[in-house]
Amino acid sequence: MMKNLIGVIGGSDIDSSIAEIAFQTGVQIAEYGFGLVCGGMGGVMEQAARGCRQKGGLTVGILPGEDFSLANPYLDVIIPTGMNIARNILIVRSALGIIAIDGKYGTLSELAYALQMHKPIVGIKTWDVSEKIIRVQSPKQAMETLIQLMDHGKSR
Repeated sequence: MMKNLIGVIGGSDIDSSIAEIAFQTGVQIAEYGFGLVCGGMGGVMEQAARGCRQKGGLTVGILPGEDFSLANPYLDVIIPTGMNIARNILIVRSALGIIAIDGKYGTLSELAYALQMHKPIVGIKTWDVSEKIIRVQSPKQAMETLIQLMDHGKSR
């Protein structure tokens, strides 16, 4: 069974409000029938994977290091790369679209890759560096908007 993946990018050091947004984003991804790909570590990545897995969605983590044991516990597929931050390009490349939540410079690099690859991007409380990053207020709105953007991209 093939699953199309949505990339979730964001901060590894988050507060409880961002954690809830990330969790609900994972829930929405699964409820819309997609799998989730992320950096496989903590923070936004862990909470989104937790939400997706709780609803039966596939979760994939592309780790910066080589140690499987550093992955968050909500991943179905763990890919240890040993590539450090260079793995960010793999996260973006493997996703049909990107949801950015919060984040610092790693998230900014992933956004830059997504923009260069012309991936549809929605953002919740994240970097405002391009009009191509569609700002949304909720996880449900994030998925609804991303699906519209992905459908629009198919018709070009």
